[in-house]
Amino acid sequence: MNKKYQIARRILIFWTLFIAIGAFGGGLSMIIDPSGKALGMDAMLPYFQKLPLADVLFRDFLFSGFALIIVNGVSNLTAAVLLLKKKKLGVKLGAIFGITLMLWICIQFYMFEFNAMSTSFFVFGLCQAITGFYAWRHYPKEADNENTKAE
Repeated sequence: MNKKYQIARRILIFWTLFIAIGAFGGGLSMIIDPSGKALGMDAMLPYFQKLPLADVLFRDFLFSGFALIIVNGVSNLTAAVLLLKKKKLGVKLGAIFGITLMLWICIQFYMFEFNAMSTSFFVFGLCQAITGFYAWRHYPKEADNENTKAE
């Protein structure tokens, strides 16, 4: 397999696992303490009132915790597993989930004042998306042929 692809794949594995672990950690923290006090997030809850269905879904951080785990945790963990199994779908999903993270953060940019954490995660999503598209572009042709024969 070509060297550019191998390097990009390894970096993409890092990004998918990094984002997945962070999403599971943050999401579980929100589920365990929906008030947000344990994470020092309770003061942020009023900002959620800008969102649709805020009076139903955003009275606490429970919905946000589950959403974070599903949207950024499970998805990136799935991509990481596929990447570790050397499946092309893992490369595609890794790129797509980088974009998903950036969109998630754009919602935070709308809701919250400027903050370094949201900006950092937007950059992480951008790095993940770029790495994914680079790996996708350099995906070895011979791997496509091997996958076709195996099916």
